[in-house]
Parts: sequence; C-alpha cells; structure tokens
Amino acid sequence: MHALDVLGDPVRRRILELLADGEESAGDLGSVIQSEFGISQPAVSQHLRVLRESGFATVRSQGTRRLYAVDPTPLAEANAWFDAFRGFWQPKLDALGTELARERLAQRRAGPPRSSVAAHDDDDETICNKP
Repeated sequence: MHALDVLGDPVRRRILELLADGEESAGDLGSVIQSEFGISQPAVSQHLRVLRESGFATVRSQGTRRLYAVDPTPLAEANAWFDAFRGFWQPKLDALGTELARERLAQRRAGPPRSSVAAHDDDDETICNKP
C-alpha cells in the first residue's frame, strides 16, 4: 500500500497524530478513536494493523498491553514524494514568510504603540495643576 493511501484515511491520520506525542496503548488509542469517529473496536484494530503492516507504526508488548509508536521512515518517504510538487507552493510560502518578516521589522522600528493618554501625560500635568 502506498504511503498516501495509508495517510488518506482520516482515522489513520488521527491515530498517527495521537502517536506523535509518544507511545500509546491499543486500548487508549481505541477509546479516543471510538469516541471521535464512532467506529467499533475491531475497526480500530484494523486501522492499527494497516499502520503496522505498512510500517507507519511499531508495536511492542508490555505485559498484557500492546504499545504502539510512530515509525518515521514511511513519513520521510511520503515527504520525499511531495518534493516533486513543492515548486508549486514553496515560492508562495517563501514570499509570505518574507512579507511577514518585513511587517514584524516595520513594527519593531515603529516602536510600541503609544496610547493617546500616555502621549499627553506631560502636557496634562501642567494643565491640571493650574491654581
């Protein structure tokens, strides 16, 4: 199965998102996925099997628990597949980054915004102290 076929399923993407934070038990993954997607425990097990067999996830036993973790190798392969297409969006993202950096620089050069009250504090003090 091609990496993008695996990643094309929202349930499997969500499982990988959960595993991105670290190892999770099959039971904990099942609870989250069942509540979010309304699918059965056997369906969750099937998605975990697809992730395991396609190399996106590893599993190890700890007592009676099965702990799943992300294997980044297929993710790197999927990322490499996108390399041929980055030319479509990368220049636009680079230009956006440049414009955002220019805006931040302009804001820093302008200094912090002054409120109308703070801008006139010295003048107000002399006016308010009239006899």
